[in-house]
Amino acid sequence: MSLPVDYVPVLIQVAVALGFSIIALIGSAMLGSRVHGKVKDDTFECGVAYEGDARSPFSIKYFLTAILFVLFDIEIVFFYPYALNIKEFGIEGFFEVVTFISIFLIGFIYVVKKGALDWEKANKI
Repeated sequence: MSLPVDYVPVLIQVAVALGFSIIALIGSAMLGSRVHGKVKDDTFECGVAYEGDARSPFSIKYFLTAILFVLFDIEIVFFYPYALNIKEFGIEGFFEVVTFISIFLIGFIYVVKKGALDWEKANKI
């Protein structure tokens, strides 16, 4: 059974995080430059001048790649604890992981059948 005293380290960490955030926001507002001009207020990103409108549509390739990355990244996050505790999970844990992998495999087969990994076909979606 956990006691309220057990949560003191968590509360200290939350207080430090909030304190740092508030100090950083106030400090940047007080110490930041207040000089405005055409060059200062111009859009700037990574040293490259912008081209066109910020609301221009992205290619569907970008979104398909991002979704696939998130899908397989989450899969790895769930595999890590299993890899660390493989002996403790036993045969029941093995079947649970096989079920988990099969769900992702079904999703992957669906993505392949839809042609999401074929760049020429992805342009037409």
